[in-house]
Amino acid sequence: MVDYFRDIWRCRFFWMSLVRMDLRTRYRRSVLGMGWSLLQPIAMTVILCTVFHQVFDIQRVDYAPYVLAGLVCWNYILGVTVQGCGSIFQGESYIRQYPAPLAIYPLRTVLGAAIHFLIALSVVVVLSWYIHGFGNLAALPSLIPTLILLLILGWSLAVLASLTTVYFQDTQHLAEVGFQLLFYATPIIYVEDMLTERRMAWLVRFNPLVTLLRLIREPILNARVPDITTFASAVAIVCIAATAAIFMLYRLQRQIIFYL
Repeated sequence: MVDYFRDIWRCRFFWMSLVRMDLRTRYRRSVLGMGWSLLQPIAMTVILCTVFHQVFDIQRVDYAPYVLAGLVCWNYILGVTVQGCGSIFQGESYIRQYPAPLAIYPLRTVLGAAIHFLIALSVVVVLSWYIHGFGNLAALPSLIPTLILLLILGWSLAVLASLTTVYFQDTQHLAEVGFQLLFYATPIIYVEDMLTERRMAWLVRFNPLVTLLRLIREPILNARVPDITTFASAVAIVCIAATAAIFMLYRLQRQIIFYL
């Protein structure tokens, strides 16, 4: 495994150039450029704040950074999984010509999504400063291990999705449907207490995305460092996903070329 990651590092100029090429292709001749990646979560936040303020009498000032943080994290998880489904097919021409580690092609997708995620997350932080002041500065360094965990998790999900898609090409369609259902079972656009009050706390207890959302929201919105239990749960989730990805790579990497 150490040799495998060493090979990935040796190819760093290759996969970094692929990420740059993807970003340039996506935003070529675009007026806003990467600003388009912020438009969807910001527009969704404005709409939800307007509707929920009228229907549920929720304060817009407190709700806006809450829902924006949730949408930013959700879009990252959704993006690395759904876009990761086609990452190996996207790199098919390179795979046939050069025996680089297969994991660099899902990594290409994850790094592109991570750049958009960091830009959107910075908007959440600035919005929280504008509304609540700079009281969360002491808790913000806790985001560093959170970002590392999210990067590893995203890479693992992209690897799993890409390998599965090679053998079962309906994976992306199933993932889109599954994530649509999961979206409404996750406290992204509503607070966790709404589920607890309606005797649906099990959706929070057994939903792994809730832990990841807490790691993002606690330091930014509540100016608190997440407790050790939350971090331990997140590490366990990431380790399970990473172990599954490593196992699938070990078993399937040499056979993939025959299915492309």
